[in-house]
Amino acid sequence: MISEFVAQFAKLIASFPDDVKVDVTKGDEVTEIVLFANQADIGKLIGKEGKMIGAIKTVISGCKAKDGMSYRINVEAV
Repeated sequence: MISEFVAQFAKLIASFPDDVKVDVTKGDEVTEIVLFANQADIGKLIGKEGKMIGAIKTVISGCKAKDGMSYRINVEAV
């Protein structure tokens, strides 16, 4: 559910939405979400002073209250 949200949100922002992919690694306490995007879109996804990725993290942290799982998100170039 959360990975689909991150992927759809990133595709709306990205200039190359076909390059956006999400990889999820579930652990016991932390789920790591790696967002892969075109090099040209990395700056857009992170935003000025990290505000865009911070907003995504804020929305994801709301899910922590629901299922008790912590989430970590990283943005990497394809």
